[in-house]
Amino acid sequence: MADGLAGIDHIVVLMLENRSFDHVLGYLYHAAGNVSPSGAPFEGLTGTESCPGPDGKPVAVYPITPTTPDAYFMPGADPGEGFARANAQLFGTTKPAPGAVPTMTGFVSDYAQAIKDNQAKKWYVVPGTAPGWIMGCFAPETLPVLSGLARGFAVCDHWFSSVPTETMPNRAFTCAGTSQGHMDDVTKSFTVPSIFGLLGQHGVPWKIYGYSKPPLTRLNFPDTQKAPAANIGLFKDFRADAAAGTLPAFAFVEPAWSSTGNSQHPNYSMAAGEQLILDTYSALRAGPAWARTLLIVTYDEHGGCYDHVPPPGGAVRPDDSPGEFGFDFTRFGPRVPTVLVSPLIPPGTVFRVPAGSTPLDHTSILATVEHRFGLPPLTRRDAAAPDVGAVLTLATPRSDDPLAGVSAPPQPPVPAALAATPAHLADVRDELMARFTPGDVVG
Repeated sequence: MADGLAGIDHIVVLMLENRSFDHVLGYLYHAAGNVSPSGAPFEGLTGTESCPGPDGKPVAVYPITPTTPDAYFMPGADPGEGFARANAQLFGTTKPAPGAVPTMTGFVSDYAQAIKDNQAKKWYVVPGTAPGWIMGCFAPETLPVLSGLARGFAVCDHWFSSVPTETMPNRAFTCAGTSQGHMDDVTKSFTVPSIFGLLGQHGVPWKIYGYSKPPLTRLNFPDTQKAPAANIGLFKDFRADAAAGTLPAFAFVEPAWSSTGNSQHPNYSMAAGEQLILDTYSALRAGPAWARTLLIVTYDEHGGCYDHVPPPGGAVRPDDSPGEFGFDFTRFGPRVPTVLVSPLIPPGTVFRVPAGSTPLDHTSILATVEHRFGLPPLTRRDAAAPDVGAVLTLATPRSDDPLAGVSAPPQPPVPAALAATPAHLADVRDELMARFTPGDVVG
């Protein structure tokens, strides 16, 4: 076990939806020349990054401030997702040559197509949405909760999604270390063991919390489908467990998936997600187990939002499953925002692993849980993944609160047309729940 993990009894993961690192945290330390107060270098935005538009002219990044029109519904439409669209964004072509290095120049052109696709499907699009809006990245003051946690504890500026595609494969990697070769959301459940079943086999308590409805993750794996009702809860139960000091060793928290919910899926409300992050942190900090708790706030995939750092290759294939679309699982997906929160972490930390080593990705969550609780790896991918124990460097828990006096942004009204737009993961959850018939369903 890494030394720092010995001080942790509870690992809590809040995984949100479809935002890239630059889009959410790229401006975090921009005003300080991309150096944190602790002196750590930070690979954020310089402000000179750009992508060519459909006309070939460069479109530069720009900050989304609280006064930007429709700031909390940016980028205005749902960007393109999935393997082909990710390739178009990263390489400028849906079929890059083997071994090609991502140029990170296809985001604006791909978003131009995504806007048309949204309109054709009659999904809500913020009036006036333009291709260049995909280059908008949130200023820290626009997201005071997540930015406050990133500055007050640790931000991971080299945390990558596990695969360059959409939600279900990346969530499968997060929970099971493999997507069994699947590279899109057509496959909604998997037939492999998950971290939850592994914990249960070793007598380590775990729980999955939905927000206001039973969680989607419960329906994704055989061992979670068969789990007792006591392993499944809602966010109100999470708050109660945190307050009572009865949180399990591993807790996985889901947002509300609807288009009026708090998942932060584009173009849903970022402000609603800020409130969820604040509520999660506040529940943990107020509880008796706070001194021995690690909260990981992350996002499952980049969701078509802009990032300037090419995802690395060198990923370990999790298993011998043949990859859909010819993908061999040897490169990671784009960077996603990840913040590590614990009173054992110094403020202003920028956490990354040494250059040349296996980077942090979603299977680092598995590695962290496995190393802390003495579990074997699920696949070759999590066996190779680094854990985050090295971020926990303080011998004595901090007593200060970096979010003292910080509130989530005011909640803008959700447009009726957005509320009427189908929510993909809500539909997936409802589809799987309709087929789910154990004896002890919660909710």
